[in-house]
Amino acid sequence: MEFSSKLLENAVYEMSQLPGIGKRTALRLVLHLLKRPTEQTQKLTLALDHLRNDIKFCTNCHNISDVEVCEICASPRRDRSLVCVVEDIRDVMAIENTSQYKGLYHVLGGKISPMEGVGPQDLTIGPLVEKVKKGEIKELIFALSSTMEGDTTNFYIYKQLEGLDVNTSTIARGISVGDELEYADEVTLGRSIVNRIPFENSLKAN
Repeated sequence: MEFSSKLLENAVYEMSQLPGIGKRTALRLVLHLLKRPTEQTQKLTLALDHLRNDIKFCTNCHNISDVEVCEICASPRRDRSLVCVVEDIRDVMAIENTSQYKGLYHVLGGKISPMEGVGPQDLTIGPLVEKVKKGEIKELIFALSSTMEGDTTNFYIYKQLEGLDVNTSTIARGISVGDELEYADEVTLGRSIVNRIPFENSLKAN
């Protein structure tokens, strides 16, 4: 792709580094921004700058937040004995949209994936185990995607919890095997949360 401007080329290159954005799409987006009023582009730049510099991670659940403790963890209406273990913020948003879950969350920040160089030490599994050891959590719901990496992560955490007084369950397989939670419709995901099964049963099923 030939560019008449180095500035344009650099902008297209940076835009194309975003997931799912090829160079042609990046060019279309950059040209669109050039056509928009300067103030609009500046607002976008400012929003991204604030996002990168001011965003926080909840000290309790590791969800993205504007403050030290996110609104979900701070809410007195949430069941603090119930914790749903998810991969990232997109899964929190997907489950919250179902209005079927009233517990707290724990965001791992990914899944165990040796192929991608992601091990247990790269996730927030340690803090999760420490929370369970305090004895306030009565049930952990594993809500990772039903992929090999998701199942591996579930099983690893399950083994780390052996001997601890906590029940473990997994969302019902209304979610198709291999699917990501964020793409599931709200009704199916809501039913999967409500109709969760003991994690041991999912091991027998495999």
